[in-house]
Amino acid sequence: MNKSEIRKKILKIRKKYFLKNFSINKNKFSKFLRSLNKNKMVIGGYYPYNYEIDVLEILEFFERKKYKISLPKIRTRNQMDFFEWSVNDPLSINKYGIPEPVSKKVIYPNILLIPLVAFDKNRNRLGYGGGYYDRYLAKFKKNKIIKIGIANTFQKMQKIPISKYDIRLDHIVTEKKIY
Repeated sequence: MNKSEIRKKILKIRKKYFLKNFSINKNKFSKFLRSLNKNKMVIGGYYPYNYEIDVLEILEFFERKKYKISLPKIRTRNQMDFFEWSVNDPLSINKYGIPEPVSKKVIYPNILLIPLVAFDKNRNRLGYGGGYYDRYLAKFKKNKIIKIGIANTFQKMQKIPISKYDIRLDHIVTEKKIY
């Protein structure tokens, strides 16, 4: 299957299973993050959209533990940056219908929670096809951002077709397992 066929197939399944309330256990996830031994964690999250796994509870959990939280905002020329955000902060809706922080304070996460459409055993990620995360990560390749994909187990494919611009994830967390 090519990327477009995989997207179509998985997005249809994701929509079907959305109300099953798959979620990531925040306590297990917290233990996993602490095992990474990252000081001064700045977490880049995302606002769930199009039946993605909801990470807002996880972000709120880490904010209560005094971690800095940020969300992405789409910029000009298909670029993306992360901006400081708190669960009580207002959001605005971008041109894709995705909520974004209204904050103007750019913040650089060292741990990035990344939504995805599909993944494989090699931790290759298939997104929506816009390349926003790949371009963002390419800008900060030397910064050693820990890249964590967030997915449901059913989003795992045998093999994801990749291009030279695709950036592999460090970990993928599902409701059942950490890859």
